[in-house]
Amino acid sequence: MAEPVQETIYPHDVAIVSAEPWVAGDRSAQSRIFIKNGTIVNDDQSFHADIYIEDGIIKQVGTNLVIPGGARTIDARGKFVMPGGIDTHTHFQMPFMGTVSADDFYSGTKAALAGGTTMIIDFVIPQKGESLLDAYEKWRGWADAKVCCDYGLHVAVTWWNDQVSKEMDVLCSEKGVNSYKVFMAYKDVFMLDDDEIYHCFKRCKELKALPMVHAENGHLIAIKSRELLQQGVSGPEGHLQSRPEEVEEEATTRAITIADQAGAPLYVVHVMSKSSANVISKARREGKIVFGEPIAAGLGTDGTHHYNKCWRHAAGHVMGPPLRADPTTPGYLMDLLANNDLQLTGTDNCTFNADQKAIGKDNFTRIPNGVNGVEDRMSIIWEKGVYSGKMDPCRFVAVTSATAAKVFNIYPKKGRIAVGSDADIVIWNGEATRTISAKTHHQAVDFNIFEGMTVHGVPEYVITGGSIVMDEGQLKVTQGLGRFVPTPVNSQTVFGRVGNREKSRQPQIVEREPYTGPVVEIKEEDALVYNKRSDNPILPESANEFHSRPPTRGGARNMQDSSFSLSGHQYDENQPKRPGTKVSNPPGGKSTGFW
Repeated sequence: MAEPVQETIYPHDVAIVSAEPWVAGDRSAQSRIFIKNGTIVNDDQSFHADIYIEDGIIKQVGTNLVIPGGARTIDARGKFVMPGGIDTHTHFQMPFMGTVSADDFYSGTKAALAGGTTMIIDFVIPQKGESLLDAYEKWRGWADAKVCCDYGLHVAVTWWNDQVSKEMDVLCSEKGVNSYKVFMAYKDVFMLDDDEIYHCFKRCKELKALPMVHAENGHLIAIKSRELLQQGVSGPEGHLQSRPEEVEEEATTRAITIADQAGAPLYVVHVMSKSSANVISKARREGKIVFGEPIAAGLGTDGTHHYNKCWRHAAGHVMGPPLRADPTTPGYLMDLLANNDLQLTGTDNCTFNADQKAIGKDNFTRIPNGVNGVEDRMSIIWEKGVYSGKMDPCRFVAVTSATAAKVFNIYPKKGRIAVGSDADIVIWNGEATRTISAKTHHQAVDFNIFEGMTVHGVPEYVITGGSIVMDEGQLKVTQGLGRFVPTPVNSQTVFGRVGNREKSRQPQIVEREPYTGPVVEIKEEDALVYNKRSDNPILPESANEFHSRPPTRGGARNMQDSSFSLSGHQYDENQPKRPGTKVSNPPGGKSTGFW
């Protein structure tokens, strides 16, 4: 077979020569694919070129390629050839609020491929007290046999002690995990307190892993929820009202502060409000290492649906943090995403059917939180971002795949069209349209928050690991085709400046001559004087609320005592009332007579 030819006009692609598979074992697609006449789009440039794929790896990129026989040829004239999407935030087959999300790793990844996403990163979420390693193995057991595309795993830290700290090290060094999520919401279920969050973030920095945060004030949410229920608000609108934008903004500010004090970077998941997005943008301008992740739901729709007269429709939009009632929020978040104030996108895909949502029919706090998005994310962002003129196709690639690959340290194997990269490719028709509906989507859930929305941007071909799974609009997936992709620690996109920043922030010690002057001597009895309440005229030792002064020499009550108390009690309130006397003729005579 002739040697592959690499076009020299793209020197940065030529430098990527590795074509080894990620892990040991033969997973090659044993197929040859030749994509010609397309416009290749990476996050930094777009250009016209051809691509040759063999055994799941991109072997050649350029023009006038020498292609061996037996290759399937796809003509991509007039189409964009882009890296497959990477959804940074999914919850497939997740046990939550007494039930399990409707989409498992089969239906979820099948839907992802249908929308042009070729890799997902799901969350392992242990229960409080559960071993992180045990939970990780449980999730791997659920996923490995079902996934239709490649996947990675984040791990949530829902409790904290030395065991958790040690298991984080094992997950990083042996299990391919480089990101850990803490919850500031879901009090008494997943939530950590600030000191625990600080220790977790410190541990992440030591391991060169990325800390992630669900930023909402869980204490305030619990209080507001109780108040609303007492006031008779029990429907889905209560969910939105119990989690106002301010509780997301406050928690985002607090999380960034904690991470900065720990010397760690921070990844804020599902940024849902203008104010929290502004906090992230401001922090980045101040030099803090923060990444913001808006999601398809927050970019494509809003929270006015919580007030819909149909309970099912309203409950179908319940997620945390909630979709915001301000209808200008999606456009605002898209503006920030287009201009890199926010960096990348996921979906927080966590779906529940109508009967599952109905667990909370009489109490909004019991409605399982979660919406769809994994199938529609790419089209939503194309419609609201590229087709609207807010971003170009290169930025689209950045926010849907390339930045995620860099942040989670799997670039350029993922998130790039280049020699040696995995053949995860989408051939995208930017002018074609489709109408989103629960009747036609590939997810197992019976509801779609984007119902009836017509969007531009449709994947005509989707290739994952060198296998064509979307062929001229026809989806053909194989359960178990996907593989687990380890995410190594120490991503340079995340930690590239942490080391030098830490050196510059070392505590400053001032060298000075020791103090040799006099030092006052404090006697032991003087050191405890503040505990002697009898010496404090404001807080007398006597528990008597009114009579705090000693009696006079004659034994009578000291008239300097006050009969007033801050508690509202009266001096004589415990004394029996004096008998009343009816006076018929007061001095001066009757006042009722006539003269």
